[in-house]
Amino acid sequence: MDFHQLRIFTTVFRLGSFTKASKTLNISQPTISEHIKNLEKELSCKLFDRLGRAIRPTAEANLLYPRSQQLLDSLARLHDDLIHSKTLIQGEIIIGASTIPGTYLLPKMVVDFAKTNPLVTFQVLIDDTDKITEMVLNHELFCGCVGAKQHSPNLKYQTFYKDKLILVGQRKFKQKGKIKSNQLNDFPFLMREQGSGTRRCMEEYFIGIGVDPAHLKIIATLGSTASVKEAAIQGLGVTVLSQLAVEKELAEGSLHPIEVAGLTMARDFYLVKHNRRTPPLQYLAFCQSIGDSGDDS
Repeated sequence: MDFHQLRIFTTVFRLGSFTKASKTLNISQPTISEHIKNLEKELSCKLFDRLGRAIRPTAEANLLYPRSQQLLDSLARLHDDLIHSKTLIQGEIIIGASTIPGTYLLPKMVVDFAKTNPLVTFQVLIDDTDKITEMVLNHELFCGCVGAKQHSPNLKYQTFYKDKLILVGQRKFKQKGKIKSNQLNDFPFLMREQGSGTRRCMEEYFIGIGVDPAHLKIIATLGSTASVKEAAIQGLGVTVLSQLAVEKELAEGSLHPIEVAGLTMARDFYLVKHNRRTPPLQYLAFCQSIGDSGDDS
């Protein structure tokens, strides 16, 4: 028994005629008759008495008809709901983010999206880049916003923001002009934890100018941008942070930039997704709103 057979049966029952059902469904009368015979055979009962040119439903047909119509109505509603779900943007978006995009970029993006999509709610999970990427790989998240790439055939990345990293410290660490790269080994450094996109990016740039991160004088490793920044404000050491995170402190003078000859640190923030998953409509719309127009990888 399938929906096509039930649709033919209910039409014949409702119209009281094989001929009328044939015209209504645009199916040949022999095909209509064949489907009814197959249904009768499957159910082991007669559904219509053939009385010359007329037909009369049996008791079994009277039992089958309302249940069949309910199933067909449910199928029609399901079809409408699926079509509607492809056009109505609603539901919850759970998105992971590393510290900088989660703190300084996503809030405004969420507000802007919510203005035009009031039926969408958000939950933003903030962790380091490695953890967010792992959650995407493990299908715990549909997407994340991170500050570094992991090389995996199951991930695809799209750049959505270009960030600048700067070396900062309290006034006592400020230098006249630019320092040489080898002088970096003289500074006490405050570092983010391993797995942080900021730390990974900083280390890559330092290696590029001949400075081995393993030889830096690291006096503290801290688990958040806020704690690193506060330690720097208190004069514990210098650190590399996103310009987004220290704009206020630079303007107020509680932190100062330390320029290094030959060193300009920039990085991209990426939207990361699993390339084998199909996100719901609300995710697709949000990703598109923050610049997801294709793949970087």
